[in-house]
Amino acid sequence: MIRVMIAEDQALLREALTALIGLETDIELVGAAADGEEAHRLIRQHEPDVVLTDIEMPGMTGLELAALMKREQRKTRILIVTTFDRPGYLRRALESGVAGYLLKDGPSTALAEAVRKVAAGERVISPELAHQAWSEDDPLSDRERKLLRLAEAGLDSGAIAEETGLARGTVRNYLHAAISKLGAGNRIEAARLAREKGWL
Repeated sequence: MIRVMIAEDQALLREALTALIGLETDIELVGAAADGEEAHRLIRQHEPDVVLTDIEMPGMTGLELAALMKREQRKTRILIVTTFDRPGYLRRALESGVAGYLLKDGPSTALAEAVRKVAAGERVISPELAHQAWSEDDPLSDRERKLLRLAEAGLDSGAIAEETGLARGTVRNYLHAAISKLGAGNRIEAARLAREKGWL
């Protein structure tokens, strides 16, 4: 039996994935989480073979969860199931150590097959994205990415400094570097450009 866990913040999709997994005789669902932190707790508790997760989730993204699994050297393998079809997201996912990357608009029959392949140690990538994966380098550091996300959410430099524990000058320096790297006019435009590329 392949032991699978689902991490998806949208209840309807979580239930749909649960139903699809339930149709398979060789795949067993051992847990479902609504956010990244809960997913991490359940992974430690159940040690599933494969975790199906989206990229964007409250608390901890699917990519952050994958990177954490990699750092903790867990045998659990991550299969991203997402709407994000930009090569920047796929590239970041691969760098985070994910074993598979499927698009949600793909056929439902592909899901179980992907779970089996990932559990067997293979890597699965949606064919329409595979050839684009290395098309453009992501110039942002993890810190710049985090600060741009906060700026995108509407926080000013003071609020970002308070949220991150960094000095205001340090926040401004990181944001200025990100803006320069992206050739943007300001932090909001930089966040928009990074989001469009799949780097945020």
